[in-house]
Amino acid sequence: MSEPAFQRMSAEEYLRTERDSPVKREFVDGFVYPLHVQAGASKTHTRLTLRIGSMLENLATERGCRPYVSDMKLMASAWRTFYYPDVMVCCGPDNPEQDFEVDACLLTKVLSPSTAAHDRTGKFAAYTALPGLQTYLLVEQTQPRIYAYQRTEGGWELTEYESGEIPLPCLDAGLNVERVYRGLVLT
Repeated sequence: MSEPAFQRMSAEEYLRTERDSPVKREFVDGFVYPLHVQAGASKTHTRLTLRIGSMLENLATERGCRPYVSDMKLMASAWRTFYYPDVMVCCGPDNPEQDFEVDACLLTKVLSPSTAAHDRTGKFAAYTALPGLQTYLLVEQTQPRIYAYQRTEGGWELTEYESGEIPLPCLDAGLNVERVYRGLVLT
């Protein structure tokens, strides 16, 4: 008998069982959701995630920040929500918990057809509520385009990039769009 698609449990039970789960799951307000209904991600998704993570690794480490790619959870709301961003950079004090981070200054999600709407709405709301988040990037995998949400004094501002440098204030650097997509076959 297969496991139900959505399970109800406490945050503590989720964290305890996530390490041994055969599938990666996210936790939202008492419900556990399998991260991928279909196994794995596309080559383009995987390469974009790796490329951005690689480009940010040295920048983050040089500034005393902690970069992560895909497998580190982020607690996006006090014990109510845990997500797996594709790329995450945390620059504040290190969280003593080994299984998740509690704040990030930069989050990146490579868009997939099955999750794009949630990445733009539900995750956007949870992520932009984080006090330390400065930049949320949504990366297209079918065309060279990155949507950059930047925190401003008046709220969140969206800029679309097809080329050029995306400013990353928490790293005092930029992310070059051409380098992100160089040599990739986009489908």
